[in-house]
Amino acid sequence: MTLPATMQAVEISGPGGPEVLKPAERAVPEPGAGEVLIKVAAAGVNRPDVAQRKGLYPAPPGASDLPGLEVAGEVAALGPDCAGFEVGDAVCALVAGGGYAEYVAAPAPQTLPVPDGLDMIQAAGLPETFFTVWTNVFERGRFSAGERVLIHGGSSGIGTTAIQLCKAFGAEAIFTTVGTAEKAAFCESLGATKAINYREDAFEEVIEADGKGVDVILDMVGGEYLPRNIAALNPDGRIVQIALMGGAKSEINLAKVMMNRLTITGSTLRPRSVAQKAEIAEALREKVWPRIAARELAPIVHATFPLAQAAEAHGLMESSTHIGKIILDMS
Repeated sequence: MTLPATMQAVEISGPGGPEVLKPAERAVPEPGAGEVLIKVAAAGVNRPDVAQRKGLYPAPPGASDLPGLEVAGEVAALGPDCAGFEVGDAVCALVAGGGYAEYVAAPAPQTLPVPDGLDMIQAAGLPETFFTVWTNVFERGRFSAGERVLIHGGSSGIGTTAIQLCKAFGAEAIFTTVGTAEKAAFCESLGATKAINYREDAFEEVIEADGKGVDVILDMVGGEYLPRNIAALNPDGRIVQIALMGGAKSEINLAKVMMNRLTITGSTLRPRSVAQKAEIAEALREKVWPRIAARELAPIVHATFPLAQAAEAHGLMESSTHIGKIILDMS
């Protein structure tokens, strides 16, 4: 494949609103050792991109300053020590930055084949959400079949992924929180047992009225949700925190944590090492990718935008009116 010297990209011109996303011309990156160069067909838009644009979530050392944490496309070149891939392979990848561009260099261990039956738009919606849900719900949260879960933000890309994965892996009950009746109906159509409109009902009271608590909670809100999450947990329950949209501080009753043997944990994905992300990728390849190919699971794509309209895509993300993923289409 003949590679150009430069590519079109979208960069963050300075901290601010969506308008600070500007088109730019950049040099095509050269893949380093253990990296594949991907000609990007589509890239996912995620909340961390918004945080980075606002100046709240800087790229880790050594990562591209361009936003974009997940892509799908075709392998265009291979760096040294990069076995298992060939030029022309259809792949999707988790990257630490650089996805809003026509080419991106991705660590080979974080790169997976596009599952059979998916197009590039769908495949671009896989890495960030599936890596995040798997490592947090199934590994840190230790979810297992027969347990009951609460997934906050059920209509988000993370939420729609978590509902499907928990259903596929045998959850007894799946509760989720949403902000509209439309989102509630959609989440229940995906497999949620009960979608709770947080504007109308207190989720912990709805769960209590059901007669049983939950065993695992996936939360991206934080703040005042933490004591309410604790109230909803069964003994030996686990809370996994993945974002702080409602704030980083809260006051809790530690006596209840002790008496019920609760676990409060959390993680961020972007700063983790390639080796750690490689372990998640292998688990997905073995346990989840076959289910996607069998049509048991699928990324939910709400809307697509051309790369030049990344600002509009961010505006939609911040409106929180979408259901599922927002994708930049570079085809």
